[in-house]
Amino acid sequence: MIKRIWFWLNASRLFSLPMTILSWLVIFVYSLQFGGDILNGVLALVGISAAHLATNLADDYFDYQKMLSDGNMMSTVVKNKCAYIKNGEATIKDVLKVVIIYCTIAFFIGVILTFRSGFDVIWLAVIGGILTLSYSKFSQVGLSELAVGIAFGPLFFEGVYYVMTKTFSFEVLVLSIAVGAFTVGVLYAHTLLDYDSDMISHKKTLCCRIGDKNKAILLLMIFYIVGFLALIGFSILTKNFCVLLALLTVPLAVNVCCAEKKYIEDKNFEPQIKWWHYPLDNWTKIKADGIHSFYFVLYQSRNLVIYFCALLIIGILLKL
Repeated sequence: MIKRIWFWLNASRLFSLPMTILSWLVIFVYSLQFGGDILNGVLALVGISAAHLATNLADDYFDYQKMLSDGNMMSTVVKNKCAYIKNGEATIKDVLKVVIIYCTIAFFIGVILTFRSGFDVIWLAVIGGILTLSYSKFSQVGLSELAVGIAFGPLFFEGVYYVMTKTFSFEVLVLSIAVGAFTVGVLYAHTLLDYDSDMISHKKTLCCRIGDKNKAILLLMIFYIVGFLALIGFSILTKNFCVLLALLTVPLAVNVCCAEKKYIEDKNFEPQIKWWHYPLDNWTKIKADGIHSFYFVLYQSRNLVIYFCALLIIGILLKL
């Protein structure tokens, strides 16, 4: 049973969960300054994590169905795309069942928080549910970044802040833009890695709509610039300049953009691993499978969020 649970967690891209947890910790710690309810905050994390994993798995579900109906797409997608389904470790029906389990967990957490915090939780949960289950559809029309930006930006931060304090905040909105911009950056970096197969399968991701991989990298830079500018705005609004510690991640943002450019030029480039590139989950296996250049770029975009949030949390704590 434990091995099976671990299998599904990995299939749900568990490696992306640390950035969600750290994003949650940013607003959780900030909410504590205003007497935030700790239990409600923890319950929100459980619900958000379940919704996040459901989104990842639902994306595989819809993508694999598309691959089945389009033989050209099946032969051109990157090797790791839906690999656990293609190699027979799970069926498409199994994927749907697990998505339902994740959504059920998120639903019950939402019910509990509604009784504990108020009925505003309902519309927050409804919007979150729509974004979770419709994410794949959003991605097909070039709106996946918008969906993730809303779900893991304002909805995420204002939602956690609300269940903990029963109020909303403009400062939290600005904070959500700062962190959300880097979260969107992870998704955008991922779709840029999938650019060639998405173009062949006629997916209308934002990268595909731009139509040029080199130009698409510029938008990734813009996401990061927006994040850093929002961070500065948040520090001015709250008069907490300690949070500017997170600006130390500027070199890491440059590193992500450079890694994306290398991948565009050569999908099999050999990453020169330095200490600041870690963590690199399951790196030995990933390298043996020959997909390490892909995951190197993806991990760097994720790690940027992790380090940005960690420094932001330290900055918030310094003012407590």
